[in-house]
Amino acid sequence: MSTQTISAAMVKELRERTASGMMECKKALVEANGDMELAIENMRKSGLAKADKKSGRIAAEGIIGVKVSDDGRAVAIVDVNCETDFVAKADDFVSFVNSVTIALLNSDVQTEEEFLALPLEGGITVDEMRRGLIAKLGENITVRRFEKYKTAEGGTACYLHGNKIGVIVELAVADGELGKDVAMHIAASKPICVSEDQVSAETIAKEKEIFSAQAAESGKPADIIEKMVIGRISKFLAEVTLLGQPFIKDDKLTIGKLVASKGNNVIRFSRFEVGEGIEKKEENFAEEVMAQVRGI
Repeated sequence: MSTQTISAAMVKELRERTASGMMECKKALVEANGDMELAIENMRKSGLAKADKKSGRIAAEGIIGVKVSDDGRAVAIVDVNCETDFVAKADDFVSFVNSVTIALLNSDVQTEEEFLALPLEGGITVDEMRRGLIAKLGENITVRRFEKYKTAEGGTACYLHGNKIGVIVELAVADGELGKDVAMHIAASKPICVSEDQVSAETIAKEKEIFSAQAAESGKPADIIEKMVIGRISKFLAEVTLLGQPFIKDDKLTIGKLVASKGNNVIRFSRFEVGEGIEKKEENFAEEVMAQVRGI
């Protein structure tokens, strides 16, 4: 089939089904002699090959997606990564994150494999759409992590800060305003858990060892040192636990007291920040240019 007989409607349909560019779709249709299904199959094979080549590249940029159900009983959060902030701002990438967040909210998947197999618009799975975006945008794209809370009795809330920090919260009692305040606080203050009883014994022992060594340098008696260490541990626990932290909107009030004053309790939370825990590659552009000059 010649280029002239590939209609605009055919190109439009292929774009909608593959989320690829117009010229790429037109080329695929020409090569497939107008066979829509063959064009899709060939594009997917090409996308898989391109995706596999880019799979080892570091993806430490991206955006966080959050979504609460209409009834407030469920909330989802997704961390999707790419290689550059430029791609993170691309409409196709943002749309993908929105789609996978909604798909997660409306499903009961537990594993990464189940999540990647979730169908999106047009029956394309999360992983197929991801691989197609890799081919289209030219960067490695990964669905790094996700979490969903669902409650029968309580409520949920979320907060998103500039697409880079996302928080979801589950409360014992539904309260949208309180939930948003708590989620916003978590985004800013980075607690490691809800309450003191959730801090691991290993973490406390490590901090106690550090504080003991510091206190010993004071030359004070052992009983005084022990009291100093107990005080430091107490302060540490208040700093790292959500309920012990001063509320960002009123530092005279802890989150624990705020929540209690509303007759509520925080069950759990998740905080995702783009790029956290990923070791970014340090680029040395001067060395890169020199290497090219030398033909290395």
